[in-house]
Amino acid sequence: MLRSLLPCLFAAALLLPSGAHAKDTVLVVLSGEGRDAGQTRPGYEFDELSQAWAIFRANGLAVELASPQGGAIEADKYDPGAPANAALLADDATMRQLADTRRIADLRAEDYAAVYIVGGKGAMFDLPREPALQTLLGQAWDRGAVIAAVCHGPAALVDVHLADGSLLVEGRRMTGFSNEEQALFSKRWGAEFPWLLEDTLRERGAIWDEAPLMMPKLVVDGRLITGQNPYSTPAVAEAIVRGLDRTPVARTPSRDERSMALVARLRDGDAAGARATLARELASHHVELVGALGYYQAQAAGTDAGALRLALQTMELALPYMPEPRLKLAAADAHLRLGDRERARVLVLQALEASPGLEQADALLKRIDG
Repeated sequence: MLRSLLPCLFAAALLLPSGAHAKDTVLVVLSGEGRDAGQTRPGYEFDELSQAWAIFRANGLAVELASPQGGAIEADKYDPGAPANAALLADDATMRQLADTRRIADLRAEDYAAVYIVGGKGAMFDLPREPALQTLLGQAWDRGAVIAAVCHGPAALVDVHLADGSLLVEGRRMTGFSNEEQALFSKRWGAEFPWLLEDTLRERGAIWDEAPLMMPKLVVDGRLITGQNPYSTPAVAEAIVRGLDRTPVARTPSRDERSMALVARLRDGDAAGARATLARELASHHVELVGALGYYQAQAAGTDAGALRLALQTMELALPYMPEPRLKLAAADAHLRLGDRERARVLVLQALEASPGLEQADALLKRIDG
């Protein structure tokens, strides 16, 4: 009996501010599937935890961490030097929680004002098959809690039933990791997924909404808040804060947020302004992220010339500051697919000058000449 009470006492003593009540507390649900930093088995995304955690704490909310089986859990590989990650890693109380997460079956819905479900590929495996989580989420919703999830996190919502027997997601606007994103970024584990997130939510009656590949996307339908991918995390966290009748405190956007906003500006037609801003504020942007985003968007564009042009513009935004031959080759390939052989040739020759003997460059030149 005493042992079963220890997690509750531990959380109350070490993690909740003095006087914290259910209206001040966000339950963060994490996959416990992970092993070996995601190599043996995929887990949760640390960035999706840390970025939300920082926003919750800055807005006076207590945070409690839970997983299906409780105990210590493992995240997929992440950058410990990223500001939000470093801040969480330095917080002893939260790290103690990660070393001994609450078991979902031991929780009560009435203790939380909001539930935030972190993504990561592990969420596709253990969260949907945890009956206690489905019950908790249904009860929390019926009691008026905010329910939120990001990336693969909405997998936990697909079979949540409410007191009247209806599905939580039916008829509600939602987003999550899209089929397009799955095809590019879940190749290793995707074959083992029980289903595709987008397809299953559509089948359950959700009204699906998505942004272009890996662009931030927030969807709010009353108390249901969802984000499409990891870059949607800050928007989801701030929407939770607003859903709890608070005004999010002002903060400085991260380099990734600034970079994504810059790409969105380009996609909205202000390419010149985006280029000028990046040149002026290079240090506050993550240029490698911009280049990689354009690279993958070009892969996903297929025969859609409009999507390919936007992907090419994104790559070209990064190219002056990113001496990566493969990015030049990707831009050259995009030019060739759009019919501009001369510009494609120039970029291939530049890539060869930087990296003589590059096999991909020789192959691309043959395509240009062919």
